[in-house]
Amino acid sequence: MIGCGRMGIAHSRRLSEDPRSQIVAMADASRETAVGLARQFAADAIVYESVEELFERAELDAVVICTPNAFHFDQATQSLHRGWHVLCEKPLCDDRGRLLKLIEDGESSGPLLMVGYQRRFWSIFRTLRNEIASGKHGRIKNITSSNAERWQQTIDGTWRDDPNINIGGFIGDAGSHKIDIIFYITGLRPREVFARTDNCGSNVEIRCFASGVLEGDIPLQLSLVGDAQNFIEDLHIHCEDSDLLLRDGRLWMARNNELQPIEFNQEECGPESTANPVSGFLDVLTNDAANLAPATCALPVFDFTASILESGRTGKPVLMD
Repeated sequence: MIGCGRMGIAHSRRLSEDPRSQIVAMADASRETAVGLARQFAADAIVYESVEELFERAELDAVVICTPNAFHFDQATQSLHRGWHVLCEKPLCDDRGRLLKLIEDGESSGPLLMVGYQRRFWSIFRTLRNEIASGKHGRIKNITSSNAERWQQTIDGTWRDDPNINIGGFIGDAGSHKIDIIFYITGLRPREVFARTDNCGSNVEIRCFASGVLEGDIPLQLSLVGDAQNFIEDLHIHCEDSDLLLRDGRLWMARNNELQPIEFNQEECGPESTANPVSGFLDVLTNDAANLAPATCALPVFDFTASILESGRTGKPVLMD
């Protein structure tokens, strides 16, 4: 376990509860934090003085990287070169060239590289992806994604308010999950975006309002509000024959002004108890399951996020190859 803060706690709990895994080593910029986490979930784990010492001395099979964003590339690269499988929190990189290098390493080195995009493992999004892929709702015509969190209120004095570590602020951090899931469920890639961003008094971006175009000239409207007072995640996909709506954690299909609930197919989606990146990571390593969040999925998210930030700075639309 590399990085023992908020996400390190969440992933350590899952690892400790799964008989397929054992936490044998921990490291954090604060050794005291790592010691506390080891006491809670892995009393027999070695707690190293630093992350660098872990890379030099640890003997293990896999790592889970939960450090601040700017450290992900170097730590994931070192891990792959050591022959360790990697589950890394998002984003993988803050530079496109380095991201391409990491994708290449992940595809050629042998060890597994998975990104911590947890929504890809949730039944609600896998069901929505299956509904679209079935073709029974017709071609996608328009996509609207509205998202809000009480995020800014929690970042004062933390690395998330440092633009050198958390590039893109709310957009690049929590917002990347909302961006990724659009590409995951539709299979479409971004082509153009015009955006307005606002730091709202913080050092990093807090709000984003974007109009984009995906492959096939499909319009996308994206709202990310990081200074809200409540969590909201609504996703509307308007197709030729149906509207597919995610509202308040429930999935609906609309036709002729009538709403019908869409039930999850647990046989296709898997049990809810394993609907998280750690279980998905272990499924790939122990059961030859498919990697639902390979490194390649980070590229369209990076491109779209970088284009949003550029458009926000320049006030002009940005075209993507």
